[in-house]
Amino acid sequence: MSQLERVAVAEVGRHEGRRVRVEGWLHRVRLLGELAFLVVQDYSGSVQAVWEKPNGGLSGSPLESAVSLVGVVRAEKRAPSGYEVVVEEFKVIAAADPNLPFEVAKPVVDAGLDLVLDHRPLSLRNTAVAAAFRVQATVGRVFRSFLESRGFTEVHTPKIVAAGAEGGAALFPVDYFGRRAYLAQSPQFYKQMLVGAGLERVFEVAAAYRAEEHDTSRHTNEFISLDLEMGFIASEEDVMRLEEEFLAALAAELERRHAADFVLLKAELPKLPGGAGTAAGTFPRLTMAQAHEVLKKEFGKASPSGNLAPEGERLLAQWALCEAGSDFVFITRWPAASRPPYAYRDPEKPELTKSFDLIFRGTEITTGGQRIHEAAALEASLASAGLDPADFAFYTEIFRYGMPPHGGLAIGLERLTAKLLGLGNIREATLFPRDRSRLVP
Repeated sequence: MSQLERVAVAEVGRHEGRRVRVEGWLHRVRLLGELAFLVVQDYSGSVQAVWEKPNGGLSGSPLESAVSLVGVVRAEKRAPSGYEVVVEEFKVIAAADPNLPFEVAKPVVDAGLDLVLDHRPLSLRNTAVAAAFRVQATVGRVFRSFLESRGFTEVHTPKIVAAGAEGGAALFPVDYFGRRAYLAQSPQFYKQMLVGAGLERVFEVAAAYRAEEHDTSRHTNEFISLDLEMGFIASEEDVMRLEEEFLAALAAELERRHAADFVLLKAELPKLPGGAGTAAGTFPRLTMAQAHEVLKKEFGKASPSGNLAPEGERLLAQWALCEAGSDFVFITRWPAASRPPYAYRDPEKPELTKSFDLIFRGTEITTGGQRIHEAAALEASLASAGLDPADFAFYTEIFRYGMPPHGGLAIGLERLTAKLLGLGNIREATLFPRDRSRLVP
């Protein structure tokens, strides 16, 4: 076969009139008289190729085989990309098993989610399935670039830990050379320690683990958490404003880079006060007490004490969209009883904390707030939660050496991706989900 440098299919149009070599997977074949129309897909997209008089050359070429072809690029307005390759040479690099578990080349994979996940690598050759992960990559990239522009330092904290940051009920135990350890629920303790260490503004993008025996469309037991922590804040409002600005920057970048993916998935870009791509607007804010009042008055719904039910989150999202044109709404002043012991209590109402959740399109995607920064108060809060402060000395030590007022947040990457794209199950936005029943692939 001709020794030409491989050209990504997205770049084929730049080589009009020249011979190119294209390699990828044989996605579709359509025979029309003495012509074979092929669609070859690689990492960058797909391109049409036309083969005149293949004379049986396609035998032994099942769909999804890895193939290589050489041909001349010509403009063709009827081709999806506006160009096609006139095949001169064709080779099967690796033939696919013709008994595919589902048809990959359809606009939407016609198979149940469990079957799709059982064959996850193959499913990702479907353009719509893969779109979620193209968008997800941009979410992570914008999170990094936005925070770096604000002076944050990316950190990498341990995922095997001696104690849980969110309490002891949902921890995966690990045999650590004969000692009991756990998979990290959150980098919370380490984020705070690094604020006090002098880095002051830190973030992390990493896996987190929750041993919760749930089986819902919005939970998995392993997920990617987008975490940040910042020092010398005036209140939790500083953290909330930072998140508003990040989400405005994200919406603008999604519109710039992924408009076609949103169209493909029939999804809508997030609605922000002021509109995507403009200066960040202020998201509507409700205290927990106000949220309960809205649910009771506007929808006739009672709420669990000190908390919100999933239906309540959905109804509050409807309220925010109607009242403020926003897909987002902050719920603030959560009761101390429903928050971890490091949450900072409201000095005027110590039964409440200066913490928040952010609801996006009816689902909580963020938990955050101001943290306790005084060593004695933190140790007292740990003790009141039934924890021995001595077990957390590694964490509380830096608080004795000048810890500033600080706060932060955590965003579930897969959950945010699913809500952005209107996916019905978080597993559709998880490459290889881990839940109560799934440990492979």
